[in-house]
Parts: sequence; structure tokens; C-alpha cells
Amino acid sequence: MMHLPTLRQLRYLVELMEIRHFGRAAEACHVTQSTLSAGIQELEEMLGVRLLERTKRRVVTTPIGLEIAQRARRTLDEAEGLVQAARAGAEPLCSELRLGVIPTIGPYLLPKVLPSLRDRFPKLKLFLREDQTAHLLDQLTAGELDVLILAFPMDTPGAETLMIAKDPFWLVCPAGHPLGTSKKPIAPEDIPVDELLLLEDGHCLRDHALSACKAAGRQRTNRFQGTSLHTLIEMVASGLGLTLIPDLAAGSQMIAASSLVTRPLSASAEPREIGLAWRRTSGRRPEFKLLGKALGEILKSQ
Repeated sequence: MMHLPTLRQLRYLVELMEIRHFGRAAEACHVTQSTLSAGIQELEEMLGVRLLERTKRRVVTTPIGLEIAQRARRTLDEAEGLVQAARAGAEPLCSELRLGVIPTIGPYLLPKVLPSLRDRFPKLKLFLREDQTAHLLDQLTAGELDVLILAFPMDTPGAETLMIAKDPFWLVCPAGHPLGTSKKPIAPEDIPVDELLLLEDGHCLRDHALSACKAAGRQRTNRFQGTSLHTLIEMVASGLGLTLIPDLAAGSQMIAASSLVTRPLSASAEPREIGLAWRRTSGRRPEFKLLGKALGEILKSQ
């Protein structure tokens, strides 16, 4: 009979690989350092390979050790998903949920939906993390997050997605700007790209805004870039140019408190979409679909 590693041994390995310190990894596993070391050694003997290069100063991973640790993380994730799926079968969204959200959605969406989510799922414990899309996807793959709220279109390899709402763009311009006085929605081709202010590279809103105003192929001379939507609004208020913001943020306090003018874009402008993403291997798929359905219903009711 083939002897298989225990989940406890795999947990020891994953924690040690992530923390890179025997003492702190043992604390994270709630065991003594000698117990963790013995568990790792037993795992090496069972597998017949060296997972670590033992030095006095630091934890050095062998190539096969790194591969085994990555597989161990996926195995632990599957085991945790199994337990969560069993709980969800009895009562969905009644446990912890690690939710990642991007900065151009989180501050505007969450205040709208969290009160209603708490009413619908009072036992749900949300742990939120805000970061850029690429970083969130890495954390999702690593099992550090359960589900993400992202803006689409977006490439999400290894993830299943569910769209919950469309989020069209608005043009923001200073009072007195010719486009601000238009009575009709603004056509994308009428937006002067040399005045267009965008977020810096790394924010998916940058690409979505360029797509919305069909500016990807047009020459831009404005090189000012913002680090956040708030910064973009301040730059427009200072007369540095125009910008595009999603509908979620169009009614925010930062716009209401300014003298800026917002104008809708015409139907030919491509809106971004808001959706969920989770690992294809997750056992909590029914819960995530229920969460997406609830979020969509809450947004439509507002």
C-alpha cells in the first residue's frame, strides 16, 4: 500500500516555505519547532527527496521542494474547499470569506452592498483586501484569497468568472469646458485624447478607459498619470485635462463636492463590467454564484 502524506505534514511544509523560518512557521502551525522539523523530515523520508537545504541561517528550498510545496498548497486548498462546501450545503455564506477587490471598485461598491449583504447573510464573515488586479490574481492562485471582485474584460487564467453588473463611463471636465456644455451624450471620438488623464500602468481602469473612448489607436500627448481616481479628479480640478470615471464613482462625494461637470458617454462607448472571479478548483462555487446573484440584485435595487 502506498503511504500518503498527511494534511498536517503538508501544512508544515507550506507554512515553512511561505514564512522561511522554522520558529515562526511552527508558531503559525501551533506546534513546537521540533515537531515541525520532525514532520518535514518524515515527509522527506516518505517521498524519498530532499525538500530543503538545511542551513543555520535561512531556509533554502530545493527545486523539487518548491514544486511539492506548490502542489501541497493546492491540496490544502482543495481540502479546505471540501469542508466549506459541506458547510455551504447546510447553510450557504455562513463562514469566513476572503474577498479581494480592486481600488477602482472597492470604495464605491462596498458601501452600497455591505449593509444588504449583512442582512441577507448575517453569519458571513468577510475579510477584505484591496489591491491591483495582478496582485489579487496571484493571491487567488496561491489560495490566500477565496474570491475577487474585478473589472472586465480581464484575462483571468485558471479562474471562473461571473458578471454581475455593467459600469459605463462618464466624462469629467472642468466647468466651462466645451464638452461639459453638451446636451447630448459624448461620442468617444469627440474626446480630445491629448487632454485625457489616465491612471498609471498597473490599473485595469486605464485600459478600460482607453477602450471606452476608442483612444487606444489615437496619439496621446498628455503624459500626466494618476495613482487613484481621487488623484485624477484633483488633476482635472486643477485644469490639467479631462478624465473618465466609472458610473460607480460618478455619484461619489469627491465629485459632488467639486465644481466639475460630468457627462455620459454615448452608447458606442464600451462600458466595463463588474464581476467575480474564483479558482476553478474551488469547492465553494455554489456559494460564489449565490454571492454574485445577491450583489447583482442589490445593485439593481439602488
